[in-house]
Amino acid sequence: MRFSKFGQRLTCDAGILSLMDDLGAARSEYEGEMMMMGGGNPGHVPEFQELLRRNLQEICGDPAAFRELVGAYSPPQGDAAFIEVLADLLSRHCGWPVGPDNICLTNGSQTAFFMLFNLLAGVCPDGSCRKICLPLAPEYIGYADLGLCDDFFVATKPKIERIGDDMFKYHIDFDALEITPDIGAICVSRPTNPSGNVITDSEVQALDRLARRHGVPLIIDNAYGLPFPGMVYAEAAPFWNDNTVVCLSLSKLGLPAVRTGIIVARPEIVRALASMNAIMSLSPGSFGAMVTRKLFASGEVVDLSRNLIGPFYRRKMEKAVAAVRRECAGLPYRIHRPEGAMFLWLWFEGLPLSSLDFYRRLKRRGALVVSGHYFFPGLKEEWRHRQECVRVTYSQNDEDVANGIAIIGREAGKAYAGSGQ
Repeated sequence: MRFSKFGQRLTCDAGILSLMDDLGAARSEYEGEMMMMGGGNPGHVPEFQELLRRNLQEICGDPAAFRELVGAYSPPQGDAAFIEVLADLLSRHCGWPVGPDNICLTNGSQTAFFMLFNLLAGVCPDGSCRKICLPLAPEYIGYADLGLCDDFFVATKPKIERIGDDMFKYHIDFDALEITPDIGAICVSRPTNPSGNVITDSEVQALDRLARRHGVPLIIDNAYGLPFPGMVYAEAAPFWNDNTVVCLSLSKLGLPAVRTGIIVARPEIVRALASMNAIMSLSPGSFGAMVTRKLFASGEVVDLSRNLIGPFYRRKMEKAVAAVRRECAGLPYRIHRPEGAMFLWLWFEGLPLSSLDFYRRLKRRGALVVSGHYFFPGLKEEWRHRQECVRVTYSQNDEDVANGIAIIGREAGKAYAGSGQ
């Protein structure tokens, strides 16, 4: 069948497609037990799931609420009652001057970024083409194929700070970062998927100044951040102003299946996104908004993020770091300092094979990770570093994660030994 250019672009060999296909197929393809450390599925926090279950039971026991849950479209902007309580929460807890006209819901964050990126960049009415600037590579794998034209992203290599014997941290290289006239928006994830990096408050403020100077919005992907789900292990403050677009999500709270993305922006952008919602899907689903509405109205979601969800992932992170140090001892590895999210970004300096080949080797041995080379959209220059990294998810069962990291250590050791290093 002959697909259109649009069809071809969305059916290409995308990294995000490879990732999602692996999640579904890996267990059936591998004869033993596959250690699933490749996806972004959040962990199961029993206390939070029980709270959601009780909320859902309450809705199901109320005929009017149940009818609203399953039998009515929300407006294109999203569930109005949820938007109102969320705006109040962001005003009270973050000090952001936002109201309901600053918030739009979407059918998941991936959809939100597809709409946002193509709203602000791409082919313009005058025939020019604008790009999305990613000021810090590596960046989220899911961005790479969202643009509807070629050369949609431009990225900048980071500065690398080596920390102690086995860690490092990426910093934005503001000396190299250039905001050219063809940039439509600046976008950064905080915490960053894949590295777990949290750009500092001063870096955020510097990006804000750059964006304002050049008349473009600053997009902050806050799916793992503050005030919810609170998967941040470094000093950081929430940030928003009328030139900032902050993207939040219910997925990492523990509701990935309900597909609820949240965009906080100035009203002009919110109205445009609501229009796109109407054209693409009539309205965003309201299931997640209704099930969590009470948590947002009371502010309990902030306490849960701070006292339950954040500590849950911090404990997992600490166990995963300990496992890497144990299993990779003696190898030339470094861990990006894990400041947030639910990933370890492992750098095997001088790895004698590509990250994709290393990923394939690990998969054959029963450990599913993600090859690091996917996480550099928009970076044109050759850089060996991107062939030396893999992303490891530590959100699942601790024993499986430890077993998977043991496989990584063994296979990395074999690779170095085979090259004579």
